[in-house]
Amino acid sequence: MQALQDHTKEKRQFINAVFIPAIIVIFMIITFFFEKGMELDFHSAGVYPRRFENIGGIFSMIFLHSSWSHLVNNVLSFLVLGSFLYYFYRQIASKVLVISYIFSGLILWVIGRESWHIGASGLIYSLAFFLFFSGLIRKYVPLIAISLIVAFIYGSMVWHIFPWQIHDPISWEGHLAGGFTGTSLSVWLRNSEPQKPVELWPEDEENDSLEYLQESDQDEQKENQIII
Repeated sequence: MQALQDHTKEKRQFINAVFIPAIIVIFMIITFFFEKGMELDFHSAGVYPRRFENIGGIFSMIFLHSSWSHLVNNVLSFLVLGSFLYYFYRQIASKVLVISYIFSGLILWVIGRESWHIGASGLIYSLAFFLFFSGLIRKYVPLIAISLIVAFIYGSMVWHIFPWQIHDPISWEGHLAGGFTGTSLSVWLRNSEPQKPVELWPEDEENDSLEYLQESDQDEQKENQIII
């Protein structure tokens, strides 16, 4: 019975973890299909650095993608990292997601090249860097395991926060903005839940046992007292 309850709880927790990232992914896919199906061009809804009339693009850029490969890469990465975030850091997941969403785009708007920037890679980099550094900072084995998994799957991402070409078609500034945001969040929220459980040392257990026995003796003596 207990095993069945634990399985049901784990299943519900997994569904809850996937739900919000999946909703955002659905909007990404719908936007892409609508743009290509109607033969429209939504690039002007992205971010153009230091143009105040385009600062609103920090909210819409994550839903815009230039090609199928661009969409698929971002959708898969965001779904995996977003699910990790909501499963292992559910108490602060929404805060991390919203701040990453806004500040990765805002920093890009400040430091980016004068060109149109679209895609969710800045947000993805923020989540990846947060998950990696948070596990190491908290020194909690399950979270460290997630750090290692993120490093194994997405470790090569770190090379894309630097420009490799004079006219690099990849928004390395967006990646850098996301990496900085995620790292900063991991430090800022380092004392938030979840945390490594406090270990109870043998001496503490012995002291607790002695205190319990002493309290039991005192209670027994009180019960044996006769008052008339």
